[in-house]
Amino acid sequence: HVQLVESGGGSALAGGSVRLSCAASGYTFTDHMGWFRQRPGKEREGVAVIDSDGVTTYANSVKGRFTISRDNVKSTLSLQMDSLQPEDTAMYYCVADLAPFSFMATMILLGQTPPPKFGLWGQGTQVTVS
Repeated sequence: HVQLVESGGGSALAGGSVRLSCAASGYTFTDHMGWFRQRPGKEREGVAVIDSDGVTTYANSVKGRFTISRDNVKSTLSLQMDSLQPEDTAMYYCVADLAPFSFMATMILLGQTPPPKFGLWGQGTQVTVS
């Protein structure tokens, strides 16, 4: 069945690193895959997106610190998070856009909250930085 499962979340010290992974099944590893997050008291926001050709887009808040990647053979999505800051504390979600044309990159660049029922979302994994 359609499924996205995140793993790798946990606690880290400021300046540390965490690597998140997302395993996709049931035809959910789509052309546009991304990581979104929800910080305490904030709306959900885009972090990074990668398309099937490997083209990436990052939010300014994480650019230079986070790296998104995908393995099209294993149908996995990853987020390498370096130089973590307390402001990165959030629930992180793996998201698949099922549409042939995606607005995920635009959402991230404009800092837009994803609309209701946008994409397929995993259950989320908590990252806490102190």
